[in-house]
Amino acid sequence: MVSAKSNIGWNFNNTYVNFPDTILTRISPVAVKDPTIVILNEELSKELGLDLTIVNNDSIADMFCGNVLPDGADPIAQAYAGHQFGHFTNLGDGRAIILGEHITPNNDHVDIQYKGSGQTPYSRGADGRAALGPMLREYIISESMHGLGIPTTRSLAVTKTGESVFRERILPGAILTRVAKSHIRVGTFQYLAAKGDIKTLKNLVTYSINRHYPLLKSESNLALALLNAVMEQQINLIINWMRVGFIHGVMNTDNMTISGETIDYGPCAFMDEYDEQTCFSSIDLQGRYSYGNQPRIAQWNLARFAETLIPLINKDEKKSIKIAEEIINNFNSIYEHKWLEMMKNKLGIFEKEDEDLALIQNLISWMKTHKVDYTNTFCYLMNQKTGNTEIYKNLNFISWKTEWEDRLNRSQRSKDEIINKMSSVNPLVIPRNHKVEEILRDAETKNDYLSLKKLLKFIKYPYLFQEGIGIFQEPSGLPYKEYKTFCGT
Repeated sequence: MVSAKSNIGWNFNNTYVNFPDTILTRISPVAVKDPTIVILNEELSKELGLDLTIVNNDSIADMFCGNVLPDGADPIAQAYAGHQFGHFTNLGDGRAIILGEHITPNNDHVDIQYKGSGQTPYSRGADGRAALGPMLREYIISESMHGLGIPTTRSLAVTKTGESVFRERILPGAILTRVAKSHIRVGTFQYLAAKGDIKTLKNLVTYSINRHYPLLKSESNLALALLNAVMEQQINLIINWMRVGFIHGVMNTDNMTISGETIDYGPCAFMDEYDEQTCFSSIDLQGRYSYGNQPRIAQWNLARFAETLIPLINKDEKKSIKIAEEIINNFNSIYEHKWLEMMKNKLGIFEKEDEDLALIQNLISWMKTHKVDYTNTFCYLMNQKTGNTEIYKNLNFISWKTEWEDRLNRSQRSKDEIINKMSSVNPLVIPRNHKVEEILRDAETKNDYLSLKKLLKFIKYPYLFQEGIGIFQEPSGLPYKEYKTFCGT
């Protein structure tokens, strides 16, 4: 075995560091006392082209806590701004450091970031550290989202620091190693726009297109092209969130990426019983980021993004504003069309009929009225039994189901085609909130990770039936208002 300093396959090509120091600070992670690996994503490490077999566990821990930096690393903390619950403020990576930009064997360009790696100039008096529970939550949820086929940052490792962090109580400290297409946010553009740095703003537009939307490089108006591309990606992302009942919990503009990946898993959770008002975050007292509000907030965030691009869209400010408004105003019609198609996919419907929307809305209304589990309802419709099915003997549901079956019978598609369509978009398992909490408690209080590894086995392939899946399909039985999630900061 060789040391963590050895080249295990890192292939850094750091480009963001070329931006002015107004939007970044070169800074190294703060060393930790006694790092140990809690969980390592071996599959992801191989995808990145890393060979961890040539280093011992201690060296791996040193590497993924930042005690030892590999050759080619050029660590930075990013500055950005954001509307947090509608209020604008300057922010930045207060407890995260980007190690560098790694080029994978497939020639993908990804950020490698430590989360919980100590104070930065943007910490605003905080300790810059993270607790084990929230880092494991991000590992679980981000890897679940990947398994669900939803664009997301990935989790490469969680490393205990051997130090305590102080929140509402003393907790074990940890660092998450995160992989992302980039960490460029709507808030990054807001930061430059607020400073009036049009030159750097223009360069960031070009950089974002080159990195994330290279097919647009020949467009005559890059700012306009980027706005359209980001809106399309964000609509697709929110549609996917709605498809699986995911609630992000803190959709501030600094948590919306230009790449279209889900990022920053704080007070996130999945919906059990259907209710568009479902909101788990302990700090979201008004339900701003509730399940049903997510499309509206995405549009609001995109409007804030469009505002930053006004000086670049057209030299005439009034014309620029009009163009941007027209794009943002198209959000609802695009979203509604894609949402309808998504729901038809969940129900195995191929062709178009005028009554499809009413059929879908009636099912949603029934689920809400009877507080029925969202995920398991679609499993039931696919003949995948998931625990207690008594609720589906309800006469209103039977009537709806008959109507739905009649709708499918009018199709020219076979039963296999219908089931295949449904099974490709309806997960059999999600990271149930009560199960996640059990896993985090076991980890924090018992140093026990067995249940974590069991859950990861199922969420890796959420559309496939696996023996023993039943224990991860049962809802908590608690109303959503009785369950709260926390940011962990």
